Amino acid sequence: MAREFDFDAVIVGAGAIGLTIANALSGRGYRVLLLEKMSGIGQGISSRNSEVIHSGVYYPANSLRARMCVDGRRRLYDWMRDHRVAHEKCGKLIVATQPHEIPQLMALQDQARLNGVEGIRWLSGAEAREREPQVFAMAALLSEETGILDTHGYMLSLLGEIEARDGAIALRTPFDGASPLKNGGFRIRTGGEQPTSATTAKLVIAAGLGAQDAAKKIADYPIADIPKLHFGKGVYFRLAGPPPFRGLVYPLPEPGALGTHFTRDLAGQGRFGPDLEFATSESYDVDPARAALFEQSVRRYWPGLPTGALEPGYAGIRPKIHGPGEAQPDFRIDGPARHRLPGLVTLFGIESPGLTCSLALAEAVADLLDEPGKAPL
Repeated sequence: MAREFDFDAVIVGAGAIGLTIANALSGRGYRVLLLEKMSGIGQGISSRNSEVIHSGVYYPANSLRARMCVDGRRRLYDWMRDHRVAHEKCGKLIVATQPHEIPQLMALQDQARLNGVEGIRWLSGAEAREREPQVFAMAALLSEETGILDTHGYMLSLLGEIEARDGAIALRTPFDGASPLKNGGFRIRTGGEQPTSATTAKLVIAAGLGAQDAAKKIADYPIADIPKLHFGKGVYFRLAGPPPFRGLVYPLPEPGALGTHFTRDLAGQGRFGPDLEFATSESYDVDPARAALFEQSVRRYWPGLPTGALEPGYAGIRPKIHGPGEAQPDFRIDGPARHRLPGLVTLFGIESPGLTCSLALAEAVADLLDEPGKAPL
């Protein structure tokens, strides 16, 4: 890389996506700087999710979501093994609880085949109950490659690799803007307690819920091409008592979400969620009254749920780029071919399964910076 810049690449956002991009670029010899407005890594979207490693069943064939999920999941298991990140390949059941749902379940099996997902098996209701005695299902798909992970441990392992290559991270340092330089690269401006500026050859916006605002702060960025941000709020309820299932259990997906499903963490704490509600602001409150709706949904596949066993947990907000009733679009990984600013990549709408996709997505961004005309994957 040319040395006339302070940095070879600046990445805005130190969540799982920003960290994996910084790791990929530092691994290619880039001198990287991560900018994070919060006091620590991964305090936004990355700290408020299900911590599920998705297999790649749901997504349209040849979409970025589908390709990056399958590739990213394989990379992620290798990474966690090599870096001793806590995880468990526990598997999950996707269940049909009514006769009219069976064709949709069969369609998911076909979609999994198209996406190249390994470890998918059709189970009868009896076979599903043999695996999970408390589940109610007329039929189910078993996804053997689904798992759970310690997200914070994963992010710490990425940060360790970045710092081992002399990459830098600036916490409590909001991105205040950038201007293209005459001969290439950018001058970036930061706020916080010690506002400053620096130059960089490349710039990546991986700011999650803040991506749209960050893009608007880049001089000459085509504002009309920035997708509208929608707050896709989902809440979780914790289960009081031992988990009823050894693996994960999902109902059939609903528009824009995967349904109110059962997951657990590595310590064995069971939880249900998230649901989906389009919110008007970034609010993380959990209304205890929603427990009644959760109970109704959960009893479709776990009739034995005790009354009053659900306790308010936490909420997350997905950076959706579609609104209610609109079709869910693919990830947006925008390079110079779209916004006409060499050396810049902006990411919009990186929600589920973004965590699973992260290592594959990072390589796609690095390729796009190295070869600006190349399409992701």
